[in-house]
Amino acid sequence: MTIIENDQFAKLVGLELVEVELGYAEVRMTIQEKHLNGVGIVQGGAIFTLADFAFAAAANAGGKVTVGINANINYFKPAKGKTLLAKTSETSSGRSLCNYTVDIFDEDNAVLVAKFTATGFSKN
Repeated sequence: MTIIENDQFAKLVGLELVEVELGYAEVRMTIQEKHLNGVGIVQGGAIFTLADFAFAAAANAGGKVTVGINANINYFKPAKGKTLLAKTSETSSGRSLCNYTVDIFDEDNAVLVAKFTATGFSKN
């Protein structure tokens, strides 16, 4: 999946694709000092980037070029531990529009840290 493998920003941030298939993806981020904000917790933008990359992986898994046209995130708890895991699932898919939900969990996969929803547009 060249589109995802070529994502330079994901590499810079340190995102790891764990699993991907049509309509589903899991992405892990090992929390590093560069991900922390001024009060010592994971910066919201880092969590958003993790979720956005997971959405992109799932939405592009079928080979259609899909780009995000809308995204929203809700933060519930500060991230604890050393990793975050984003789990993406397709909510709906049509000819040119698709919708996804991404749940971001702490390292024990027990605490829901944030929920991200996105709409994508398939260019093919």
